[in-house]
Amino acid sequence: MDLGTKRLGGIITQLVLLLFCSYGTTGEEVCDSPLVSNLPPSSFRSSSQLSNSHGPGFAKLNRREGAGGWSPLNSDRYQWLEVDLGGRTQVTAVATQGRYGSSDWLTAYLLMFSDTGHNWKQYRQEDSIGSFPGNSNADSVVQYKLQQPVIARYLRLVPLEWNPSGRIGLRLETYGCPHISDVASFDGSSSLLYRWSPRPRQTTRETISLKFKTLRNSGILLHAEGQREHSLTLELERGKLLLLLRQGRSLSSETQRLVSLGSLLDDQHWHHVAVEQLSTHLNLTVDRSTQQVHIPAELSHWDFDQLSVGTVQVHDSQRPVFSKRNFYGCLENLLYNNLNLIDLVKHNNHQVTVMGNVTFSCAEQVSVAVTFSGSQSFLQLPGATASSSGGVLLGLQFRTWNKAGLLLTFDLPQQGGVVWLYLSEARLRLQIYKVGRALLELSAGSSLNDGQWHSVELGSRRGRLTITVDKEEGASAHASPSFPVTTGSHLFFGGCPAEEGSQECRNPFNVFQGCMRLLTLDNKLVDLIMVQQRLLGNYSHLQIDMCGIIDRCSPSHCEHGGRCSQSWRTFHCNCSNSGYSGDTCHSSVYEASCEAYKHRGNTSGLYYIDVDGSGPIKPQLIYCNMTEEKTWMVIQHNNTGLTRVRPSPGGNQYSAHFDYSSEEEQLLAIISQSEHCEQELSYHCRKSRLLNTPEGSPFSWWVGGPDPGRVQTYWGGALPGSQQCACGLQDNCLDPKHYCNCDADRMEWANDSGLLTHKEVLPVRSLVLGDVQRPGSEGAYRVGPLRCHGDKNFWNAAFFDKETSYLHFPTFHGELSADISFLFKTTAASGVFLENLGIKDFIRIELSSSTEVLFSFDVGNGPLEVRVEASAPLDDNRWHRVRAERNVKEASLRVDELPAATQEAPSDGHIHLQLNSQLFIGGTASRQKGFRGCIRSLQLNGVTLDLEERARITPGVRPGCPGHCSSYGSLCQNQGRCEERSNGFSCDCSLSAYTGAFCHREVSASFKPGTSVSYTFREPYELSRNSSALPSSIYSDVTLRGENISLSFRTSQSPALLLYASSYYREYLALLINKHDKLEVRYKLDNSRDVEVLRSRVRNLANGQLHTLTVRRLADTVSVQMDQSAREDFNLTSDGEFNGIKSLVLGRAHESDELDPELSRLASLGFTGCLSAVHFNTISPLKAALLHPDTSPVIITGPLVQSNCGSSDPANPYAAENTHHLSDQSGSVGSGQPLVNSIRSDSALIGGVIAVVIFATVSVLAIIARYLYRRKETYQSQDVKGVKPEDSPEFPFNSPADSQNVPRENTKEYFI
Repeated sequence: MDLGTKRLGGIITQLVLLLFCSYGTTGEEVCDSPLVSNLPPSSFRSSSQLSNSHGPGFAKLNRREGAGGWSPLNSDRYQWLEVDLGGRTQVTAVATQGRYGSSDWLTAYLLMFSDTGHNWKQYRQEDSIGSFPGNSNADSVVQYKLQQPVIARYLRLVPLEWNPSGRIGLRLETYGCPHISDVASFDGSSSLLYRWSPRPRQTTRETISLKFKTLRNSGILLHAEGQREHSLTLELERGKLLLLLRQGRSLSSETQRLVSLGSLLDDQHWHHVAVEQLSTHLNLTVDRSTQQVHIPAELSHWDFDQLSVGTVQVHDSQRPVFSKRNFYGCLENLLYNNLNLIDLVKHNNHQVTVMGNVTFSCAEQVSVAVTFSGSQSFLQLPGATASSSGGVLLGLQFRTWNKAGLLLTFDLPQQGGVVWLYLSEARLRLQIYKVGRALLELSAGSSLNDGQWHSVELGSRRGRLTITVDKEEGASAHASPSFPVTTGSHLFFGGCPAEEGSQECRNPFNVFQGCMRLLTLDNKLVDLIMVQQRLLGNYSHLQIDMCGIIDRCSPSHCEHGGRCSQSWRTFHCNCSNSGYSGDTCHSSVYEASCEAYKHRGNTSGLYYIDVDGSGPIKPQLIYCNMTEEKTWMVIQHNNTGLTRVRPSPGGNQYSAHFDYSSEEEQLLAIISQSEHCEQELSYHCRKSRLLNTPEGSPFSWWVGGPDPGRVQTYWGGALPGSQQCACGLQDNCLDPKHYCNCDADRMEWANDSGLLTHKEVLPVRSLVLGDVQRPGSEGAYRVGPLRCHGDKNFWNAAFFDKETSYLHFPTFHGELSADISFLFKTTAASGVFLENLGIKDFIRIELSSSTEVLFSFDVGNGPLEVRVEASAPLDDNRWHRVRAERNVKEASLRVDELPAATQEAPSDGHIHLQLNSQLFIGGTASRQKGFRGCIRSLQLNGVTLDLEERARITPGVRPGCPGHCSSYGSLCQNQGRCEERSNGFSCDCSLSAYTGAFCHREVSASFKPGTSVSYTFREPYELSRNSSALPSSIYSDVTLRGENISLSFRTSQSPALLLYASSYYREYLALLINKHDKLEVRYKLDNSRDVEVLRSRVRNLANGQLHTLTVRRLADTVSVQMDQSAREDFNLTSDGEFNGIKSLVLGRAHESDELDPELSRLASLGFTGCLSAVHFNTISPLKAALLHPDTSPVIITGPLVQSNCGSSDPANPYAAENTHHLSDQSGSVGSGQPLVNSIRSDSALIGGVIAVVIFATVSVLAIIARYLYRRKETYQSQDVKGVKPEDSPEFPFNSPADSQNVPRENTKEYFI
């Protein structure tokens, strides 16, 4: 058939399609007309045919002509059936059928499409699935609706699998409708210029859309300019599409890349592009990917009045700028707000200027590529014929993602050697090898695995060997071998045949995976279509006339800033420095709150907090204060100190803005998930009014809440909207007529301070103070850090008491990435934790046995299971943590701290998890295999499900879950007792010598020679006088038959008394270091007998190092343990009873008249050094003296300074936030002046000097008064406790550094 007849057939086909296209009742076109049934036989081609009656023209659905369908000569994967639809057509579905009346049918196939009959492209579902399911018999029809319609003229179907009892047999039909378009072709020097005059009316949504195709990886598609000094450019660069913003009219003006999208766009296939401008951002869409970018304010109004296509046309210039960046290729359906711009050109619209040769058809350059896809791929071609020069000239182009692979090899017939041209570390290398050694090596180029086309030339002429990469833009290497380089009888590209013992081709390197094109031998282009037809050379496992390269990093599956790299088969995510882990950097490596860190056994410090786990909010470094019973998150801002008010010049107000260390999204998330948040707000004033009255306009206000915040006119300690301060709420303001102390407008210093505790108005963002300009007005303010405690998500739990009970939530959406984490505890051996179903897909986590957790799911590739087997039972009624993740690469499951189990996903399988039913927690849709027990802190993709809220309205499920000490009790150290709470637990340290959240922080003190701490045991009659005494008290009438003593010490003194316990019966116990630097334990348990001295063998105890001592006695048996030395056991000869214990002394003992002369002399020397964690049975005398001197029976003599004997606990960098708030001083009045962190003026400096003198005088008087008030020769160490404001009413306020340097103690830690 001649070409004219074939074109006429194509026109007739398109007319028939137009007649068959129907319209629905809504007026929308229904694109589902049959496309193949009316085509002439000439529209069909195939790789081969079994006979004339099995020809491709018989492959029409439900037809029985010929042999009832198409069958090729051989049934293998190199066969294909091609259909010419007569013109570009939109294809929406494809249907297949076996050959009539036979056992021949396909079970799987590929669908390819093309505009030219060359350069085929494979249709893929979900960007990875390439194959379609086929038939199960010869007569049934299997139809598949395409997820994305295909627009093409040619379709090709490639059989992958067929009935094993038959052969390939096929009948088919495709469905769709004609594709109508306007096309323009540009040759690199042509362009279009649109000038709007007048400009079309601006709309709220401005859109430019088009399709393009090109073989070149760079070129300017569009350039838009307006009257303002900025422009937008849509440019192709290295196969990616860039949206550029240029400031200024000149081409040399600074250019900003707004966004980059797409990849491998130089594949000579159509790609859809749209730029959509909204009020504050632009949307760039390339094919099926869309990325949003925020735009500068000057672009918020789209005022472009000039659009150049294919080049850059500067505003008011008459000539375009010609360069290599001009576009070479075709554009289709170029629309501006649905205005067809190519149609304007066709109709010679006066607003359009055509420059160069712009044609209205797409003249495509034919380029035949070949794809090397697997380990068995190779291409064999005959070697070059001998030339007059006796040399060789070979050329090719390749693109790949792999760093290594063989490009070309051939034998050297005259030398008996072999030439290898290959990639290694993404560089081109040439090696000539002979008999165990390399004769010659060359290398050139770098980063050749970037997916771009690279040209390679290998030439040998007149004794000079050259390899060149990318011609003049690349690199080359030269050598002058002593032997001629010519090709043998065969050239092998990409790899070698798989036959064993093949001597013609050897490949010690990796096979090549990628694409090649433009293969030349002696400057003659190799006809790869002849290779495909088996008329030239040989090949295996190749895809000819297509490049099947896929960019697996565009769009990237690496989340949270993970860097994507790839090879031919897969991609890799580099998650370093991202704060996330996993194959796709999906799961956070940090905890969601300080509460979570605490329950991992951590102590106070700076931690990265990721409030939404795998969600979009980034981790932030936050200080966690765990010194109190509550765990506080402390978020700093740029000015938490007390700051003097300095009004701005020419203004009547002072304003301050606060920038927080956490980002806005995380700040709001922390506030939302916390049970309580607070922020101190204080103002210190002298003749400076604050709010005035609730009825009047306020002088001052602050702005708080989510950005940008709302104006608030109340002060710390009051209620929102009250326009009052704390004293107004408490009805104790200085002036009853006003509701703030500062509104009394007095010359004395006063303050209004308090806490803001309503989360909806936090954090404080700015502050405005209004009455600061009057003569004599002075003021200082403090806005403390934001402090939050309580993680509502961490303890959110539900108890399922029946196997048939469950909670249900909306469908879980985790199409590409899904992470699920929760804690559970149970006594049941099995049960389903979670299940969500789709039509075919599902996801489920269950306890499959008492020692196994099973994570299973199906995304369309068949069920996949991941199991973790525990060595100990999981039904032990203790909390266990489960973390499951599924992404496009693998699935993983982790239970507690056991090693994670993983399963890889198929490299070319379905990747989208499609669910459509409700999410079931604690059960299944079938109400079988339900879970009995507790589930807590359930998070799906970083979102916590509120189990408690749903449990309150669901029968069979109870909110909350008590019983945490069984799991977390081990966190309470050093004899601390775990106490249950409704949400969590706490450690009671009252029986421990340690303090802190976990009873982990030692209580230590430095002793001088005159220091003495005496703990007096209560007499029996005190019990009736003081009914509040704690049961842990030891009374003097108690007879001890044993002691359990532990302490740590550090000293250079010997001899030295460590501890002395006396009784009313002149019995005693003493621990001391003798003059030989050894430990002595002295017992006198019978006053009628001599003291018994137990000497340890451990030496050098007075070496200034920290030592830990434990002494235990039971009746007459005593054991001594010093540091890590072996335990020493002793026996006493006395009766083993310590009667009427009176007191316990640390340091210098003053009861010298009751002591033996030798011990009396030693006791008078006292102890110089450090004592720590002193524990005597249930008594902690040192802790009582340091932390609770007012409520404990202790007498302190001499200097006692809290210190650190050797603990590794980090210092608290934010101690000021841990202790005290200025709200405690509300209403205080005095003549002092605040200490502020701002620079004082000269006048203020004079007042400051006077204030210092007054401060010193009052301080001395206060100390003397307090000293006289105390018992004789006793005091409590101010170095330990600090000066509390309530203890110092003389001062109006203190600086934060002075008033907040002591950690708060657990209120339950009393020691008497």
